[in-house]
Amino acid sequence: MIALTPAEIVEISGGRLVLPSGVEAPATVSGTVETDSRLVTTGSIFFALPGEVTDGRLFVTSAVENGAALVVSQGEVDASVPVVVVDDGVTALAALAREVVARVRASATDEALRLQVVGITGSNGKTSTKNMLRAILADVAPTVAPEGSFNNHVGAPISMLRIDEGTRYLVVEMGASGSREIARLVSIARPDTGVVLKVGLAHAGEFGGIEETKKAKSEMVTDLPETATAVLNVDDFRVASMAELTRARVVGFGLGEGAAYRASDVDVTATGTAFTLHAPGRTRRVNLRILGEHHVMNALAALTVAGEWGLDVDRAATVLEGVTRAERWRMEVLDGGPGITVINDAYNASPDSVAAALKTLAQIVRPDQRSVAVIGEMAELGEYAQEEHDRIGRLVVRLNIGKLIVVGDAARHVHMAAGLEGSWDGESVLVPDIDSAYALLQSELRSGDVVLVKSSKSAGLRHLGDRLAGVTA
Repeated sequence: MIALTPAEIVEISGGRLVLPSGVEAPATVSGTVETDSRLVTTGSIFFALPGEVTDGRLFVTSAVENGAALVVSQGEVDASVPVVVVDDGVTALAALAREVVARVRASATDEALRLQVVGITGSNGKTSTKNMLRAILADVAPTVAPEGSFNNHVGAPISMLRIDEGTRYLVVEMGASGSREIARLVSIARPDTGVVLKVGLAHAGEFGGIEETKKAKSEMVTDLPETATAVLNVDDFRVASMAELTRARVVGFGLGEGAAYRASDVDVTATGTAFTLHAPGRTRRVNLRILGEHHVMNALAALTVAGEWGLDVDRAATVLEGVTRAERWRMEVLDGGPGITVINDAYNASPDSVAAALKTLAQIVRPDQRSVAVIGEMAELGEYAQEEHDRIGRLVVRLNIGKLIVVGDAARHVHMAAGLEGSWDGESVLVPDIDSAYALLQSELRSGDVVLVKSSKSAGLRHLGDRLAGVTA
């Protein structure tokens, strides 16, 4: 983070400074900003936020022991370092991020070196697109992007606070489980470019339906100024219609002819995904090492931002060809033993992402191999849960997947629908938990099998995928 005095932090956060007896406030603070005491290092600011399970104030001592120079707390705490007491910790965190981003932008003495910010949202693909774009931008200049899926009202500001005066590019992943959450993040980061990838049923149960999901995702572009750019997936009609909601310049990406950045001749194999890129003034073949046709759209989005920011698209595409995986537990190809391939894609799951993963599995399996799908619950679907799990079960049969193992009662409709979908040479088995699934797979798997493991994070199947491949960390 940029250096700030405790007095400045007090003013920005609207708090008050409490100094323990005999302790003087440091001249400035410039360490990382953390909400997890385990991540605190020397010079950090620790935000002691209340949570759903615990309260950050319980970990102030641990944060100080790890080197925190300052604590920001929602309420009084006992600490041996200066404490800024605020009424609302999340609001204070947002205010600090907003101010830091604004100051870094204003610090540029040359407009060509001014901090540029891109915000990314969508029902699927945010983290993968963020990682692709980080690789492209970091190849050119100092870049900050969140680790993992730091994309909510706490994680996104924490990521923004990683910047300093030397940062050239900031990539902000913006997720939401309700209305106005993305709007709040946009108001903090004020993106130069806003990207919307897809409107799907992820979190539809929380939003209240797909049209409400669309409304929430459109918050990415509705408040962009005329000087900004909205990068929209023109293949998704709900995303494409957002062009009518923004004052920003609109640039489209997709597979259709109307896209400014377009892909054609997509080819998916067990070693990666290839496509022909058609960009303004440039056509070339791109050979991704990342598995899955759906990653073509993520790559297009990243390349569109790069091109519109004046970067060399050919160089950006070459950088993408060197990326070996989208993210941990996202279409991650692992060795499951002699002749067995495990595709661990169980960090998140929505109906769209499960369908995409299953189609990829069907595409890459050779005639002498067997496809095996291990499916767990797709969470947060609300009233759509039964219907969408049913749809996935039927899709497994229609894709002629060799074997289906459904894990957990919450996903039972996948198993039931597969059994009802006409004649099928494959077999569906419902098991109660991960240990049962592991035992069954250990006895059933044979050389030549390609195993897809897919579920929402809450179902925990990512650990099953790792276990099958002997991954311990």
